[in-house]
Amino acid sequence: MKPVVSIIMGSTSDLPVMEKAAKFFDEMEIPFEINALSAHRTPERVEAFAKGAKDRGIKVIIAAAGMAAHLPGVIASMTPIPVIGVPIDASLDGMDALLAIVQMPPGIPVATVGINGSLNAAILALQMIATGDEDLQKRLMAYKENLKGKIEKANEELAKVQYKFKTN
Repeated sequence: MKPVVSIIMGSTSDLPVMEKAAKFFDEMEIPFEINALSAHRTPERVEAFAKGAKDRGIKVIIAAAGMAAHLPGVIASMTPIPVIGVPIDASLDGMDALLAIVQMPPGIPVATVGINGSLNAAILALQMIATGDEDLQKRLMAYKENLKGKIEKANEELAKVQYKFKTN
């Protein structure tokens, strides 16, 4: 199997957040790789990764970072592959990371999801990959249909909850 998505995080302390993306790709049967790279501690490795990703068949990169959160932007500056940034709540409730990732200069876009939003990053990555693949689109649509079922089940459970002034 060759990976088509790369999940990159600034350190393994981000894994509890990023494993939601990994589990989603497993569920959807999407080959992926997952690595720790640091824009500040291993800049040469980040550069080699970013410049070589396209030739290795990577179609989307999900890059997570907290605090200064330069990793997604640094990667995006060196590759034509779409980069999705996941701000990690490492300090300041993740707002520092969110702002660092979303405020990219013109010409270096990074799609950015919410703080700790690795599942949405994975779904967005699959939507990008699935644009030309009917089978992947069907899997994605089935996943989203399942989300509707979860809400319907939640409403059934809420209907059983009793309060003195509850009207439904």
